[in-house]
Amino acid sequence: MIFRRKTNANPESTVGLISMSGESVRVLSTLTTDIGRILSGLHDTKIQGQIQFITGIQVAVLALKNRQNKVQKQRVIVFVASPIQESEEELEKLAKKLKKNDIAVDVINFGETAINTSKLEKFISIVNNHDNSHLVTVSPGPTLLYEAVDRSPLFTEEGGSFGGFGGSGDFGFDDPNMDPELALALRLSMEEERARQERIQQEQQPAASLDTVAEESSENKDSEGK
Repeated sequence: MIFRRKTNANPESTVGLISMSGESVRVLSTLTTDIGRILSGLHDTKIQGQIQFITGIQVAVLALKNRQNKVQKQRVIVFVASPIQESEEELEKLAKKLKKNDIAVDVINFGETAINTSKLEKFISIVNNHDNSHLVTVSPGPTLLYEAVDRSPLFTEEGGSFGGFGGSGDFGFDDPNMDPELALALRLSMEEERARQERIQQEQQPAASLDTVAEESSENKDSEGK
């Protein structure tokens, strides 16, 4: 979604992908306008070890330095769903360096919000330069992660929601500009998520009914005793 939004806003925009977990930070895709390379990199992503927040951003900055179009603005978007190991002092030092070099940073904070939020709030407050950096904290709930991201200030410069991703109902699956395979994958993902939520609701309903019956039975016994 981020790739589509950025490249549709400006065809010259390029997007790369980096994994910052495990033994070392890995570049899964260098800066590209080819969504196939991004999807391939996502496929190679592995959940392992601990995240290396600072090193991951530093590698991203190096990749941005090697961009072909030096006029383009530099931005790092970080998904954080694991505890950040680095201290606030280390984060502050990195934040000041990023701001000095006019590199914007957006952080999507989820999964470990209780641990990471205060650190990330301070980090973004230092990096932020004329509202060019944002912290998006997504709490557990019915909203899907990409919905929360799409409705966030991350895409303000693109002029609002693109292709219905802002929750118009169809989520832009019928957008002629969207890759058919990507649209199909997103539609199937949404259908699976809806089915999962329906199953959870159905499983919870019998339990609630049993609780009600138990309470009524208890009240009847109390009445008989009196």
